[in-house]
Amino acid sequence: MKRPVTLFTAQWADLPFEEVVRLAADWGFDGLEIACKTQHLDVDRALDDDAYLQGRLDLLERHGLKVWALSNHAQGQVVCDDPLDFRHEAIVGPRTWGDGDPEGVRARASEQLKKTARLARRMGVDVVTGFTGSKIWRYIAMYPPVPQTVIDDGYEDFARRWNPIMDVFDAEGVRFALEVHPSEIAYDSYTTRRALDAIDHREAFGLNWDPSHMLWQDIDPANFIVDFADRIYHVDCKDTRIRARDGRVGRLGSHLPWDSPRRGWTFVSAGHGDVPFEDAFRALDAIGYDGPISIEWEDAGMSRYEGAPAALAHVRSLLWDRPQAAFDSVFAQHDE
Repeated sequence: MKRPVTLFTAQWADLPFEEVVRLAADWGFDGLEIACKTQHLDVDRALDDDAYLQGRLDLLERHGLKVWALSNHAQGQVVCDDPLDFRHEAIVGPRTWGDGDPEGVRARASEQLKKTARLARRMGVDVVTGFTGSKIWRYIAMYPPVPQTVIDDGYEDFARRWNPIMDVFDAEGVRFALEVHPSEIAYDSYTTRRALDAIDHREAFGLNWDPSHMLWQDIDPANFIVDFADRIYHVDCKDTRIRARDGRVGRLGSHLPWDSPRRGWTFVSAGHGDVPFEDAFRALDAIGYDGPISIEWEDAGMSRYEGAPAALAHVRSLLWDRPQAAFDSVFAQHDE
């Protein structure tokens, strides 16, 4: 089953959008997953200025690129995070941060996500990827002891804040795909189930499959696809390498930077790590996923100008037509 391969622009936000478009086209990508950063796609301006939006669309068309997904990870992060601090101010920009009052920031971020859904519909895009944030991520170690009521309140807070956002997504016929990720309301299989239960499994809310953070948490990426077959709305390909254990560093990384050789794991370009991409793509075929495969380049040990086209070549090498028997075998292997 052939699928388009796109380039996620978030790691390229330091370059003008025109340059990213040119590079992606020259390398042979089919399109972009555009990050809603003002340098690449200013949501407010795109909704208010027809000429600006048309200019972006014309640029993509001239280079033969399409868009299947927008990303607004940063704005989504602050909707549920608590507390909000200097880190959030750095990622959401002055329009959303305003005077820094936490509830005001969350309300403005929620409006940005609603606007992103409206913009996606105007662009003919069906999916917005992103984060949700989490009121309870800070309790991950569960010490000092945390009553179950605190955890329950975290999921209720998520549903209370995200249901109005999803109402707009429903109205626009656009779906939101949460990237399951540490620091989010869903970061593994059990928390994903809990989050979907909290939001009543409404159709507008689904998942962006990115295996890079699953691997170091010992989550089987192919199992995850099969378990949440009806919720895989988008795919980001980012790889992770698990380094040989030396008895010093743990799963959480010890606050070491990504490129430190002392870390127990690190991000690498797709095809250079330990993610079982062939198994995962077979699983995607098995569930009938026919959307884009988006390359999210993040590798501190490789130039992105080499890593992005190399990742594209690796992913393309795995996207071949498979018989239905191959799909069935995936379920047989992963349904336990």
